[in-house]
Amino acid sequence: MERRRFLAAGAVGVGTAVFGGAASSGAGAEPGGVEFGRAGSGGLAQGGLARGGLAQGGAGAEDGGQGGGGQGGGEQSGVVRTGAEQWAALGWRELAGQRVGVLTNPTGVLVDQTHVVDSMVAAGVPPVAVFGPEHGFRGTAQAGGSEGDYLDPRTGIPVYDAYGADAAKLAGLLTKAGVEHVVFDIADIGARFYTYIWSMYAAMQAAARVGARFTVLDRPNPVGGEAHGPQLDPAYATGVGRKPIVQQHGMTVGELAGFFNAEFLPSDGGAVADLRVVEVRGWRRSRLDTGLPWVPPSPNVPTRDTALVYPGTCLFEGLVFSEGRGTTRPFETIGAPGLDWRWAEDLNARGLPGVRFREAHFTPWFGKFANTACSGVALQVTDPGGFDAIRTAVEMIVVARSRYPAVFAWRPDNWIDKLSGSDRLRRMVGAGAGADEVVDAWSDELSTFRTRRRRHLRYR
Repeated sequence: MERRRFLAAGAVGVGTAVFGGAASSGAGAEPGGVEFGRAGSGGLAQGGLARGGLAQGGAGAEDGGQGGGGQGGGEQSGVVRTGAEQWAALGWRELAGQRVGVLTNPTGVLVDQTHVVDSMVAAGVPPVAVFGPEHGFRGTAQAGGSEGDYLDPRTGIPVYDAYGADAAKLAGLLTKAGVEHVVFDIADIGARFYTYIWSMYAAMQAAARVGARFTVLDRPNPVGGEAHGPQLDPAYATGVGRKPIVQQHGMTVGELAGFFNAEFLPSDGGAVADLRVVEVRGWRRSRLDTGLPWVPPSPNVPTRDTALVYPGTCLFEGLVFSEGRGTTRPFETIGAPGLDWRWAEDLNARGLPGVRFREAHFTPWFGKFANTACSGVALQVTDPGGFDAIRTAVEMIVVARSRYPAVFAWRPDNWIDKLSGSDRLRRMVGAGAGADEVVDAWSDELSTFRTRRRRHLRYR
């Protein structure tokens, strides 16, 4: 398996390209193999031993690997450099002369807030097509919506709707536009039910079908690199979870691409033969402060704090509670008519790590309980490093059921099963299980997932 590193001018090589097989990370695909560097614009390419040596962007912390994830093992201060930033610094020359399609949204920006598509156009390397995920390329659609097909008024480039599209539809669109190289640049927020990773999965399937190259311009995971929560039961696969990964996967989109390509795609239509990941420089798994500008990845994730709680409190979409949509603090404000101050008191008495609860009163202007006064709690994350969003949400659900039995209810369509990945959470809470018992129920599958993902981790 051949690897190349893509370099910003005057910088240490950071990205990894994989030809002829799945993207790998850490110790590498072949025992004793060597990663080869390639200098670019005067930069020093630094390869390393693929097994047992110090390879930048190598093995993750979970297995004690010595991967760097950036210069000299990754900086803990200053702005990290995304994959997009590195290729933009090279004038997008890695894409020159190719028919490129870009799957992106408003998060696909450089540090100066220039969108990558606009940067490519300005560099004389315009894409032939853009593909928009949920909420659309320019981000104008609400949850569960997209922008459809249109010509982008700024660039004149055709934009195709990729939200909910399967591999067959996307393969047809790639063929229609003549795309030979798909580039993915979207900031994910680390939750299985956040749909961008499944648009990436379908696009990888489509690229494999038509023989297109696939490149991920990697970005940090804003909620960190730890994995938490239950694994999806394949019987509950939907658009908010297609394959068995855990609820908070703790991986970057580049790591997920390698994981998908090795673990799922070979038996699901075939792997991408030419997968590249341009790695982030200067990021570690525990690093939440990246120095990068925050661009809301979707309309209801306006802040970094929203992203921290979302992998847990999105479960309230499956209850007859407001998850805060239609307020200025979605997913941080949870409630319903008929609740009171005691929910916050009960939760604070539990002493959950990294979070405090404030009594909250609010009136959503859309979504559940639109224009109806609600009471509940507002979450304040006091220690992001110690905060477990999913454990916290389970405690919130258990306490709410106990304190407010006349108010507590699951959505009639059992949407909670799709979000949590099976009917286990609903059944256990309904039977009176406590939060510790619920969380312990998925400990074995979580441990197995952490082991399974280990060789695909690119950052320490």
